[in-house]
Amino acid sequence: MKPEREPLLPTRWTLLSRIKDWKDRDSWKDFFDTYWKLIYTTAIKAGLSEAEAEEVVQETIITVAKRIGSFKTDPKHGSFKGWLLQITYSRITDQFRKRPPAGRFAGPCDWSDATPIAERVPDPGIQLERIWDEEWDKNLVEAALERVKKVVSPHQYQIFHLNVIKKMSAQEVRKTLGVNAAQVYLAKHRVGSLVKKEIRMLEDKLF
Repeated sequence: MKPEREPLLPTRWTLLSRIKDWKDRDSWKDFFDTYWKLIYTTAIKAGLSEAEAEEVVQETIITVAKRIGSFKTDPKHGSFKGWLLQITYSRITDQFRKRPPAGRFAGPCDWSDATPIAERVPDPGIQLERIWDEEWDKNLVEAALERVKKVVSPHQYQIFHLNVIKKMSAQEVRKTLGVNAAQVYLAKHRVGSLVKKEIRMLEDKLF
């Protein structure tokens, strides 16, 4: 008897098409779960507080909902990565503009009264794009791992997680989980292959 074929992992491009339907709650949840951390972390590293970053996430998602209908899900018309960055940057800029001139928030973005608003926001051509690229790559891997986790057995993923993500040796994994060397090898290569495939798919579709 042949093993049951694994379900195909839905592409991000397909997800972007689905969220054009505002009533598709499952797809919107999928979208939020995939990208909220990317937006939030970028906002934090740009110099915003946790509360401000949370508002950036909320406002970015709302803006995406309003504009996704006109976004063409075709790489020929530009990447989703760049499109989402533009929206996120605008929402981060909004948060800096809301700050009182007296420097109510202490920290790396505490400016004096005399500082013009234009100088209170991160430079989109340098700082924010660099942060975005770094966080995008991390988010890409995390998104791939989350999707692969849904199509492999919990036991196999646990072996892979300890061996590859946590950097435990095969011997340590065997002792911790009570498995043999063949099981560690199989999980490492089977799950790892799926993760790499998902990452390549995401890069091809969204960059």
